[in-house]
Amino acid sequence: MNKIFAFLVAFCLSLTYSAAKGKLQDERVVVAYVTSWSQVMPDPFCMTHITYAFGGVNKTFNGVDISNPDRLRAIVRLKAQNPSLRVMLSIGGWGSGRFSEMVTDPHLRQLFCEDCRRIVDDYGLDGIDIDWEYPGNPGGGISYAPTDKDNFSLLMRDLRQALGTDRLLTLATAATGGFYDFPAFVEYVDFVNMMTYDMGSAPRHHAPLFNSGRFEGTCCQKALQAHLDQGVPARKLTLGMPFYGRGTNEVGNFCDYSRIIELTQFHKQWDKEARVPYLTDDEGRVVMGFDDARSLKIKCRYARKQGLKGVMYWDYNGDDSQGTLRKCVWKAMR
Repeated sequence: MNKIFAFLVAFCLSLTYSAAKGKLQDERVVVAYVTSWSQVMPDPFCMTHITYAFGGVNKTFNGVDISNPDRLRAIVRLKAQNPSLRVMLSIGGWGSGRFSEMVTDPHLRQLFCEDCRRIVDDYGLDGIDIDWEYPGNPGGGISYAPTDKDNFSLLMRDLRQALGTDRLLTLATAATGGFYDFPAFVEYVDFVNMMTYDMGSAPRHHAPLFNSGRFEGTCCQKALQAHLDQGVPARKLTLGMPFYGRGTNEVGNFCDYSRIIELTQFHKQWDKEARVPYLTDDEGRVVMGFDDARSLKIKCRYARKQGLKGVMYWDYNGDDSQGTLRKCVWKAMR
């Protein structure tokens, strides 16, 4: 009798979890990356997820180091204001290495995953985001190996096992969709954040929605298709959007939106094909490609039309003091 009762309880719990998970998967997300080195505290009511950047693989390859842990704890406390807010730790970032050594050794990989679970529990987090840039690639001066691609899949499998089904597991991917064997691990992740920015430099735009005569090359549309072609369902993809621009030496290679709007000596233009703005000098030369509220609203509409999980932006601190971009994104995705 006790066995039958236990089975019925377990069965009911399973149905409850499946329903809850289905609701979670159907939820449209707005993911805001918040950095450890910035000081502004995010408004907890203008996103569904905060992803804290960054943690890194530790020096012994068996755990996680967290940048500015006090700030992470302060951000987690925002959940008291908005209980539906989810806060995650992103591990990696450009130039963050030691992934290759860790994933190669099954024992080290297991210890790393266990430490991720410990951190989630200790900090009251909702999950882990992996931002390895990029498996099998020496970019950023990090270590790499030909086996990274396969071992990355094993890492995601082992992380899912360590985190359980009650915590989120996400990753940030290159716009090209390269470096990953998606079919081998996509079932383990809740969603995939496409880094659909930094796809070019001035005079090209770095995050055009579509190609145009002025800004030829890759674009958000092509990045989405690349991920779909490699087996990631649209319902598990978020479209990455920049709160910054990429410019010439004249204005700086990287420029937050809050500073771009102060560059009044230049002329704001609109590319109707790429659906993005840019700045030109008095001679008509492009000095900056960026996104504004108009282009972000169009991208949000595109994400909804394509049936994506939602949108993601890097990073919260790049917005102006009025919150023009974050408020626009939030409104467009509701």
